[in-house]
Amino acid sequence: MTKNNNDWKSYCVKLEDFLNLYFGQKAPALPDNIKEFIVKYGPYISLVLMVLSLPALLLAFGITGITAPFSYLGGVRYGLTFSFNALLTLAVAVLEIVALPGLFKRKLSAWRLMYYSSLVGVLQALLAVNLGGLIIGATLSFYCLFQIKPLYK
Repeated sequence: MTKNNNDWKSYCVKLEDFLNLYFGQKAPALPDNIKEFIVKYGPYISLVLMVLSLPALLLAFGITGITAPFSYLGGVRYGLTFSFNALLTLAVAVLEIVALPGLFKRKLSAWRLMYYSSLVGVLQALLAVNLGGLIIGATLSFYCLFQIKPLYK
């Protein structure tokens, strides 16, 4: 079991290094004042957006809880897609909430949680076969994340 755990970690490190090469080093750099603005005010903006989206999120999960059994009437494939989408949405929300205190303190561990949140978002777009959202969302999130990574310790 330890070998699989090390393989998973090494794969994550290799993927992070690959993405850092293209989004952090080879991509055009954001100006320093924009990077500082994102790092300084981003957690506050995220907090406000989380609070504002809380009623909608609770409503969505309430409706999901009611409609999930009916999604399987269209077939197992549709039901599983619906269920995985709901679970991945929850995972993204939890990762972002857990990362928030560390983002205020500029901790690299919080940055990494946001990175994992973006990876889960990519997986969600892949499972939903949302190619436009996958390409645009992944590109923007990885670009912003890897541009501001050096500001986290």
